[in-house]
Amino acid sequence: MENPSESSNGYDPREVRLGKLRRLRELGVDPYRPTTYPVSHHSREIQEAFEHLEGRTVQVAGRVMAIRHHGQAAFVDLHDQQGRIQCHFRADQLGERLWQIFELVDLGDILGVSGTVFKTRRGEVTVEADSFELLSKSLRELPDKWHGLRDVDLRYRQRYLDLLVNPEVRETFAVRSQTIRFIRDFLAAKGFMEVETPVLLPLAGGTEARPFRTHHNALDMELFLRVALELHLKRLIVGGFEKVFEIGRVFRNEGISTRHNPEFTMLELYQAYVDYEAMMRLIEDMLQALLWEVKGSLVIEYQGQRLDFTPPYQRVDLEQRLYEKTGVHWQEIETTADAHRFAARLGITVDRGFYHHQVMDKIVSVLIEPELIQPTFLWHHPVQISPLAKRDPNRPHLSERFELFVAGRELANAFSELNDPLDQRQRFIEQQHQRLAGNEEAHPFDEDFLVALEHAMPPTGGLGLGIDRLVMLLTDSPSIRDVILFPTLRPLPSGHDGE
Repeated sequence: MENPSESSNGYDPREVRLGKLRRLRELGVDPYRPTTYPVSHHSREIQEAFEHLEGRTVQVAGRVMAIRHHGQAAFVDLHDQQGRIQCHFRADQLGERLWQIFELVDLGDILGVSGTVFKTRRGEVTVEADSFELLSKSLRELPDKWHGLRDVDLRYRQRYLDLLVNPEVRETFAVRSQTIRFIRDFLAAKGFMEVETPVLLPLAGGTEARPFRTHHNALDMELFLRVALELHLKRLIVGGFEKVFEIGRVFRNEGISTRHNPEFTMLELYQAYVDYEAMMRLIEDMLQALLWEVKGSLVIEYQGQRLDFTPPYQRVDLEQRLYEKTGVHWQEIETTADAHRFAARLGITVDRGFYHHQVMDKIVSVLIEPELIQPTFLWHHPVQISPLAKRDPNRPHLSERFELFVAGRELANAFSELNDPLDQRQRFIEQQHQRLAGNEEAHPFDEDFLVALEHAMPPTGGLGLGIDRLVMLLTDSPSIRDVILFPTLRPLPSGHDGE
């Protein structure tokens, strides 16, 4: 993309800046040589402690984001991680050589500035520069004269520029960091132990999804990137840990949308001797505490919708709601052909290759899920679409499972975990029948996991929560790409440098 500051008359800002770099080196200045700078204070610290720091010498460092020249003096806006501090440069204060160097400073350069703290006549806290050091020279102009980066695709491809010129983007990722840190602390306080499980696996199980494949040369074997964290965490429950969690990346070879990125971050946790009802209470407690911490309220705005996270959340029975919408019970749709006819009668388009439960799941996603705006537990999913969840003892064709929906999209998924190894084996066999029938997302047959279950896993509740979608809610972000620092993107055409 052409930089908007470049004109059609052949002016090349990069060449101009390269010329300034040559002149700097002629003056004996190498702007890439400094390895350290003794920063004593950051911008916000100086502003908040002005009464204590007035008249004292400080050292600040940051990126030049504005220069306002006034003859033989200039005001510079220097940005660091905390914000902005104004610096005042004067030729008579700096001396001839330093002023020569200053005249070669551009927007985007990184400076270290030493000087005394004062207030201008307009009352702005400022550093009067006694000396400065050019710590890195920017050879490219910042986009759109530093007022904003508006090209959405360029924002994602060159996230460093997005962070530089859009303060609200930096705030989004500060909230993301705060959210993950809070969840870790919350779970640790409840006795959960954080663990790490493998990313490369001989089988990609834990959910129905198409995995990424790779090859390990030394072992000459096919491996998969994990699609979920579940099965190894449950092995730890078998091994005697009673409360474990992991926050980690998972990878699914699926399409890209405002809600989906091929790699994303999941929280999964498992607790022995509890069921899915306990998981409902846990996520209500966790979200309530998180909202108070991050937003200071249990009521937030998301894309024009008012969302109230005050517990308890509404509970909607999936089978009952489907009947209310269609007059048909899930069990009445017995075959894949029946499911396709059902979808056609409802006017819902589905992939011709979809297996029975994929069609039914699509129908639910169209008819039911978009209406679940306030935090809602959609529960009692059919066992057909819940191969790792316990059966409801009163309705054995249904499972002790729930999904948490907010603003019409899934935020979390949880079950009473299936710990009957014989039932689990049979469900894996049924999944293989689906795979042979063409369902590439069917759960693989994991004999090693079955062996673990045969050593006895206690009753266990499990929960998976999408960190990215949670941060979208907390930051009012419309797309998952807005909350992932470097989202997956289609490659640019060959020879395109992204500018």
